[in-house]
Amino acid sequence: MREILIDGADVVILTILVWFIGSFLNTKWSFLERFNIPVAVTGGFLFSLFIAIIYLVFDIKILFDLALRDQMILVFFSTVGLSAKFRTLAAGGKALLILTLVTAVFLILQDLVGVGIATALGVNPGYGLFGGSVSFAGGFGTAIAWGDIAQEAGLKGATEVGIMFATLGLIAGGIVGGPVATFLINKYQLTPSDDDTNHLPETKETPVNTSINAKVRGALGTLMILAVCVQAGELVNNYLSGRGVTLPGFLTAMLSAIIITNIADGFKLTLSKNAVDIAQEISLQLFLCLSLMSMQLWILSNTLGPVLFVTLAQTVMMIFFAIFIVFRFLGRDYQAAVMSSGFVGLGLGATPVGIANMNAVTAKHGPSPKAFILVPLVGAFFLDLMNASIIQGFLYFIGS
Repeated sequence: MREILIDGADVVILTILVWFIGSFLNTKWSFLERFNIPVAVTGGFLFSLFIAIIYLVFDIKILFDLALRDQMILVFFSTVGLSAKFRTLAAGGKALLILTLVTAVFLILQDLVGVGIATALGVNPGYGLFGGSVSFAGGFGTAIAWGDIAQEAGLKGATEVGIMFATLGLIAGGIVGGPVATFLINKYQLTPSDDDTNHLPETKETPVNTSINAKVRGALGTLMILAVCVQAGELVNNYLSGRGVTLPGFLTAMLSAIIITNIADGFKLTLSKNAVDIAQEISLQLFLCLSLMSMQLWILSNTLGPVLFVTLAQTVMMIFFAIFIVFRFLGRDYQAAVMSSGFVGLGLGATPVGIANMNAVTAKHGPSPKAFILVPLVGAFFLDLMNASIIQGFLYFIGS
């Protein structure tokens, strides 16, 4: 077998090219735009199909250096943290609590579905957890981390199974989220209201200076702050790991950004909102596109049937949960519909998928500022903590 590694500047060029292909296809295939399928999902998934065909027909494996992807997720969550001012978050306190509690219920249901199907199929129920919140809500990082632990405990191939579910969950979350919001918006004739837009306090910014030097200063200042956030997160991680505490890199980067932005806010210092927004969108799109286009779909071949069945079951459960629980408990308004699309991405794939879903929906139907605060916060802060506790609880009952 021949292997081809794509690295360096080639990764950047190819990722952006695939994104443009996805953008072109979204404009040509009306159903993609109608159901708010993210551009990165369209281009990245089709490219992963392309490299799977090359592998199966020509026995050539195309591999990617994923350092860019790993950096982009740190940058993305840093931009989310820079937008999380405490005085702004206080306005969404009740909704944040509700969304957190709803997420806890969902994680339990997701594991019940996974373990139930595994038991019905006559396999170790531990695999059911990988067909539950370990891989779907937890994503690749959680699946790999728990997979290593499970394999040491004798659950053979747990890591590979987890990666399979996380891969399909990433795709399902990107595909289903937009249609869920579209259904809710159309069914209930929802639109952004003045109250939606003004619910969160405005951030006073200095007048925009349109000179080239001002734009460069704003961009470079934002770039420097993002680099500080990423580096500070790494230093915190190194410190904690030396004391036996392991946290995801994106979480410490986001925490660093939250601390920095609130200190700056206390001193009445502001960053260029436009520069932060652009950095957020670019980092998100590059992360999603590279994650999807680098998937090795052929590894799913041996267990494709059961994996697809479990993924379908989890997707159906997610659709009903988002429509009948998330949407209703969050207020049955436009913001609730947008957050439902984000929750689909969050619960089936990863937080960036949820953000991409909401970006696609709001680009078409209008802004939803609260959604872009609450969904990332639940995904970054509360989901992983609750997920770990719930997984441990299921392991206790499975083992007893």
